[in-house]
This record gives sequence, structure tokens and C-alpha cells, in this order.
Amino acid sequence: MGKAKRSATELGGEPATDDRAVVALLAAGLRLQTSDNVWRVSGNTLPHRLLLRDAGGTWNRLDQCWDFTGEDPTTRLVAAIEAAPTPSGHNSGSVEAPKPHYHGHRGRVRERVLKTGTEPLADYELLELLLFYSIERIDTKPLAKRLLERFGTLGDIFAAEPAQLREFEIDQRTLVHFKALREVGRRLAERKVKDMPVLTNWQQLIDYCHAALAHEKTEQFRILFLDTKNVLIADEVQQRGTIDHTPVYPREVVKRALALNAAALILVHNHPTRPD
Repeated sequence: MGKAKRSATELGGEPATDDRAVVALLAAGLRLQTSDNVWRVSGNTLPHRLLLRDAGGTWNRLDQCWDFTGEDPTTRLVAAIEAAPTPSGHNSGSVEAPKPHYHGHRGRVRERVLKTGTEPLADYELLELLLFYSIERIDTKPLAKRLLERFGTLGDIFAAEPAQLREFEIDQRTLVHFKALREVGRRLAERKVKDMPVLTNWQQLIDYCHAALAHEKTEQFRILFLDTKNVLIADEVQQRGTIDHTPVYPREVVKRALALNAAALILVHNHPTRPD
């Protein structure tokens, strides 16, 4: 996010903030960094979120920090922190900020899953639950519903391109989560056909191929390598192409089959839906 703010330096020809102000921010658990005239405050921002907002900050959910534009906000942040009343316990008479409407919702959802399992959950509820573990401090239900409205299925969400998900402010943490979930689904399907005679489990093979390819946005040419008993040795993507074309090189197919001592091959090819 750019180089760290340091005292005894100059940025843009203006004197940098003095050491005492920087130390005061650090004592409050906050770190200040700057880049391209954008000041970013990170660290333990939760206790200071109202103060940061009132000082002109905007919450950047993608980078998990508060953004300030314009002049260096350090001086006014330090003044606001020093002026803020110090809590003195439950009998201090201070009034707590009103809790958001979704306060405690995550705990209730987890308790419901522990009692009844995940089967009764609608798709948006399951996605909402998954988002709990990559997105903090917001109500994830509206986001889950918008993602399903846009992409249609959970599989299509997990397979969506990063640029498409960026439209919904999906950060890198959630993007990695989605990729991992998709791979988990593929491996669970693979378990049903690996080390088993494929030709006697044809429907399971079809289900596995569907899990592996159904949500791909480009054409793939996959090869399932079988031994003499029709047991799956390996499943490999031989080539990746475009939305309507993928090249196939028979020489490479035969070369790989010989390397794996495969006795038979199943060639799998998909035809992805063109993007909107």
C-alpha cells in the first residue's frame, strides 16, 4: 500500500508529521501509510471506527483500512483520540453506540447449523455462512443474494473471474476462499471415481466431469487415464483454449499415456457458455 509514513522526511515538499503524533497513533494501535496522496490508516481500527469516520475517513473493505484523501490527517486524528472520553466500566454512565441490526446474527446461524446441519440452508444462506470466514464486520446476506442473482449458482460464483467478482468488491481473501471451495468440490467428486473401475461407475464419472468442467469459462481438453482394469490412474488437463476453441495434439496425448502406462483413455471436452 505504499511506503510507510516516517517522521523526519518530507512528502510533496511539506514537512512530515512530528514524532510525537506518530507515536500517539501507534499507542492507539493505528498505523499510517501514504501513497499517491491517499492516506491509509490500518491496525486496530475497530475501537476507533466512529472517530475515523467523523474525521473524514472512508472504510476500504478491499484493503481493510480507512482511506483519507487530501492533507495529512495525522494531526486531527491525534487530537480526536486525545479528546475522546476514556471508558471507565459499566457504571461510567457512557451510552454505547447502537448495535447494527445484524448484531449476533453470525452466532445464531452457526448455532442453527450445529443443531440442524447445513442441508436445510438455502443457497444464499450457505453462501452467507461461507462469507462469514473471509469478510468481517458486515452483514453478508445482501452480498450473497446479489452474487446468486448475478451468477445463478454457487458453482458459477466460485468459478467466476476475479474481474467479475471485483464488481461486488470481493477482495483477494474471499477470492482465494472461493477458489479453495471449488477445488474441494472437485476433489470430493474425484474420490468417487479414483481407484475404482470407471466403466462400472459411469454415472459417478459423469458427475465428476460435471463438477470439474461445468463452470469453466474456457474450453478444456481433459484426459482420464485408465489401467488394464479400467481404474482411474490420473485426470489431467491436456490443453486450455478460448471460449469456443481448444487445440489437441495427438502426439502429446500418446506420449503422456505411455509415460503413465495407461491401457485406455477417456477424452473429455466441454463447451462453455459464452459470457454475457
